[in-house]
Amino acid sequence: MKIGLAQINPVIGDFDFNLCRITEVMQAAERAGCSLVIFPELTLCGYPPQDLLERPSFINDHDRVLDVLLHRVTDMAVVLGALEQRQGPGKPLYNSALFLHQGKVIQRARKQLLPTYDVFDESRYFEPGGPGTTFSFHGLTLGMSVCEDIWHESMQYSVDPVVSLLRENRELDILINISASPYYHGKLYARNQLFSSLCRRHALPLLYVNQAGGQDSLVFDGHSMALNRRGEVCAKAAGFSEDLLLIDSTELLQECSGVTLPEDSINQVRDALVLGLRDYLHKTGFKQAVLGLSGGIDSAVTAVLAALALGPENLLCVALPSPYTSQISVDDARSLAENLGCGFENIPIAGVMEAYHDALQPFFKGLAEDVTEQNIQARIRGNLLMALSNKFGSMLLSTGNKSEMAVGYCTLYGDMSGGLAVLADVPKVMVYELARLMNREGEIIPGRIISRPPTAELKPDQCDEDDLPSYEILDPILTAYLEEHLGIEEIAARGFDRQVVEDIVRRIRINEHKRKQAPLGIKVTSKAFGHGRRYPIVQGFKG
Repeated sequence: MKIGLAQINPVIGDFDFNLCRITEVMQAAERAGCSLVIFPELTLCGYPPQDLLERPSFINDHDRVLDVLLHRVTDMAVVLGALEQRQGPGKPLYNSALFLHQGKVIQRARKQLLPTYDVFDESRYFEPGGPGTTFSFHGLTLGMSVCEDIWHESMQYSVDPVVSLLRENRELDILINISASPYYHGKLYARNQLFSSLCRRHALPLLYVNQAGGQDSLVFDGHSMALNRRGEVCAKAAGFSEDLLLIDSTELLQECSGVTLPEDSINQVRDALVLGLRDYLHKTGFKQAVLGLSGGIDSAVTAVLAALALGPENLLCVALPSPYTSQISVDDARSLAENLGCGFENIPIAGVMEAYHDALQPFFKGLAEDVTEQNIQARIRGNLLMALSNKFGSMLLSTGNKSEMAVGYCTLYGDMSGGLAVLADVPKVMVYELARLMNREGEIIPGRIISRPPTAELKPDQCDEDDLPSYEILDPILTAYLEEHLGIEEIAARGFDRQVVEDIVRRIRINEHKRKQAPLGIKVTSKAFGHGRRYPIVQGFKG
């Protein structure tokens, strides 16, 4: 039979929109001759709905839409992710995969492994399901699973839902997995290895359907696929966009060749950031963005991403030079805006700085200038940019990167102002990789922006390395501490200067309060600041 793998981009809680989108894709699959179409995890309500699940009206709307959908399912069967209410002790909901046919729920599989690591908190809302069951359709024995239920090998859970399913029926022909699996750099390789190993170990074909789209800080990358029992990919869907992948079930029983898996690359990071930025603005009702274009690498890369996501006609870039800003910074900012075809304005801040100086002079008399005056410059810029955002209904994009956010090399209510921090999970070295990628087919970012030593230009002749180690040293230490969870001793054992490591860890610890007040960032690494990293502000652990 022909099967459609429908990776769609739902909107959390917009039940009528989601129903409409599901119906449109069902109709497209039926026109293509499909007997079965499969949708991602929690398709009806969107993923992750978080504490909306605690609202009875949310559950009622979900069930209302599910009932409407059931009446639209006739000859072509549908598998999709949905909520199921339950009674008795424990949580009030299941996270389920439902098999719908001829207006009825024929079979269900309830998610057994409820992840609570990183950005996940599913045991807060859901009760684990019991062992899955198999069912027959068009002469094939099918089994359903939900997302984490096939990640046993990677996470070493005490329960293996796939093994439990096979105990019931060793003649299982195809395993279906519906997912809402967020992206991070390195996830594609891990997922490909896991799926291929699972198929070979159980001699079992797999149909994997993933959500596509941005949701708050998360990006769901799609990349749905069909694998045969040898773990070979028979067909794959697009990455970072909606897609309907068509496959004939007979292909899963044959040797597959010529289909290469997507690889982790800087291109994937760019695509994730563009999708995350576009969906965050559009799903929150914004069409336009504004940002401060300093002539530095971070704001340049952010501007290119925004132009790709929103169209250059919907982007305003603003230079805000101070007396310490070099002319080449303003020139390079203007050149970049011209290359992109976006709006550009120049608002010097010297006069505002002077007003601040006059107001504070009685209190600061006799004291040397220090980081206070530098922060005032950043806050002046933040205020002016927020004024433009408020007046014209554009979202202000913050341009700071993960390396700066980690060590506090940023100013509260200044360069941290904004509705979305596009590069908040992108280390500085990766920012340069993105810039070089953007110039691969011709210079968009002026070469001088990439070649100049990074500087905040908040005082004469300032460079980032006056206060920080080089980013080639800083970023690996940050990765070891933040993503690999290594301590000072273990990081120093890799050959880094112990005093440098201690200073970086100290900075990470004492700047937790800044990150708690930072705008939302787009997750592209395995451990981003935000919901997936929950550290107390007040704490005394120094390791």
